Amino acid sequence: MTLHRPLGTLSDGEDPVRLAPEDAGWAYTGLRVLLLHPGTSRVIETGEFEAFVLPLSGGCVVEVDGLRFELDGRDSVFSRVTDFAYVPRDATVTLSTRDGVEVALPMARCTRRLEPRYGPAEDVPVETRGAGNATRQVTNFGVPGVWDHADKLNACELITPDGNWSSYPPHKHDERGECEVVNEEIYYFRIAGRDGVRTSRDGFGLHRTYTADGSIDEDVAVRDGDVFLIPRGYHGPCVAAPGYPMYYLNVLAGPADDRSMAFCDDPTHGWIRDTWATTPLDPRCPVTSAKGRVR
Repeated sequence: MTLHRPLGTLSDGEDPVRLAPEDAGWAYTGLRVLLLHPGTSRVIETGEFEAFVLPLSGGCVVEVDGLRFELDGRDSVFSRVTDFAYVPRDATVTLSTRDGVEVALPMARCTRRLEPRYGPAEDVPVETRGAGNATRQVTNFGVPGVWDHADKLNACELITPDGNWSSYPPHKHDERGECEVVNEEIYYFRIAGRDGVRTSRDGFGLHRTYTADGSIDEDVAVRDGDVFLIPRGYHGPCVAAPGYPMYYLNVLAGPADDRSMAFCDDPTHGWIRDTWATTPLDPRCPVTSAKGRVR
C-alpha cells in the first residue's frame, strides 16, 4: 500500500481529496476535501459515516436534518481557528457558499446516529505542546474530552512554525494496551508560503513513519495538499522546513467502543518529553486563535 498520497492522486474532479477507508486498506477512517466556487452548493450523502464540516479557506452554510449552521470559516488554516459542524451518518447534507470555500470532511464509519451540532470557534481549546524547536500548536476541536458528540471520529489540527518539529517523540496507536488504543490515522498537510499565511506548493516539510520490525520505514517530503496514511507503526517527526510553516489535520478512528487518542511513545525517544519542563517554549506559539493571528 502506498502511504504517501501527493496532491492530485486522490482528486475527484475538482475536489482535491476523496479518501474512503477502502482506499486506504482499512475499515474506519476517511477524508474528503471539497472545493465549492462562489454562489454554488453541494449535496452530500453521509451514508454510514459521521463527519465534521471544517472550513479550510472561506465560509459556508451547512443544512442538515432541518437545521442550518452558518460557518464563518477563515481565510487560511494559518489565519485563525475556525468554527465547524458535526453531521451524523445517514444524513443528507447541503453545503452552500456565497464567496467560495475549501472545506474538509474528516469522516469515520460508525454505528450510532447522533444529532447534528455546531462547534463555535470560541469554544475550541488551543494548546501549545512541546518545547524548544519541538514547540507546536494543537487545535483540539474534535478530540475526546473537548468534543464528546461523536461515535468514532476524532480530529485535531496542528500548526508547526517553520523550522520546528512536531509529532515528536514518535508514537503509535496500533494495538490495545496500557498506553494506547487502535486507531487508523490520516495526516492531511497544508504548507504556507513566504508570507506564512497563504498556502503554497513552493514550500515543503518532512514526515517519518516506521515500525519496530522495519516492515514500514518511510521518510518523505510532503507539500501543500498531500495526504499520508498511518495504518500502524510509529509516526513522527513532522518537520517544517525553514521559511515554510506546516499545518496538518489529523483524523483518527478505530474499533474501540469509547473514543480515545491514547498512544505509546517509541521507548528509544520518549525521554525527550522529560526535557521539556526545563526548555523554553518557542514564543511563536500559539500561532492562531478564534480572533485571528496571535503573532
